[in-house]
Amino acid sequence: MFSNLRARVLPDHQKRTLEELEEDLDLSAGDSRAKQSAFWTMLLLSAVIAACGVLTDSTATVIGAMIIAPLSTPIMGIALGTVQRRRSTAALFVAGGSLLVVAVGALFSLVVPASYNLLSDSQISSRTSPGLLDLVAALATGFAGAVALARKDVAAVLPGVAIAISLVPPLVVTGVCAGQAAWWLALGSFVLFASNLLALVFAGMVVFGALGYAAAGRRHMLAPARRAYLALALLFAAVGLLLGANTAGTVLVQLWTTRATNAAAAWLAATPGASVVNVQAQSRTLYVQVRAPGELPPVDSLLANLRGQIPDGVPVVVTTTAGRQIQAGRVGG
Repeated sequence: MFSNLRARVLPDHQKRTLEELEEDLDLSAGDSRAKQSAFWTMLLLSAVIAACGVLTDSTATVIGAMIIAPLSTPIMGIALGTVQRRRSTAALFVAGGSLLVVAVGALFSLVVPASYNLLSDSQISSRTSPGLLDLVAALATGFAGAVALARKDVAAVLPGVAIAISLVPPLVVTGVCAGQAAWWLALGSFVLFASNLLALVFAGMVVFGALGYAAAGRRHMLAPARRAYLALALLFAAVGLLLGANTAGTVLVQLWTTRATNAAAAWLAATPGASVVNVQAQSRTLYVQVRAPGELPPVDSLLANLRGQIPDGVPVVVTTTAGRQIQAGRVGG
């Protein structure tokens, strides 16, 4: 049954040889100088493009950086080397490349004003709070990428894989946020990169191992291979738990935001022409933006409406479309 499934996923006449796969994924094999030169050049350029796309909030520019970024090559090289149970320099290229991209992001952060709200940039806010679905998507993308590398006839999907798996943009966001001393945001984007990296390696190991790319002369070395799979699975599970907890937190924040919106609407119900424009939670503070032609009702009424709807102790700030800002106080305070 398993052999039939493997034959359907990768017919023998479409399977690339181990030598071909190693030539593509091992930057120290063959013409190593040319391959490494291309890797560092394209990685640096992709980092610069991604930084420009992130800071200008341009999705198209960031996608362009994803397509030319070569970081997935040594990551898949780690998967292949682990399956073959041989030493590889792939991890060094991944570590060095990651540091380079973070440094580029930190350098570009120097042009960002200190008063700039990083979360107002969708390219940053969308990468600083990863969830469990991000891990699932990365895992599926890793399987697709590994199968595409092993087959001769589906190489055309690799640009799509590069877009689907986010590697360079999260590292750039990590550098930008770290350069602005926004350490929690930097940690969030780095966790996104780490989960994507682990998903690629895990999926690559499963696919390459299942398709028979393990070193033929080392079948007796099952214990080291099992330990490698077990260690990676445990690390993968730890990241999954972290992202699952973050997903749960995001759902809770969304629930509290919805409740706060309803409470604010009830607060303004008796004020003609007044309405709630937006309710947003940022930096553990609830911001309620309203539109009102005249005076607002007492903010104590808003805090009373919010009590029991969101956790006590949350600071509430009311802003109007006219630019007025009111420090309402803390819920339950």
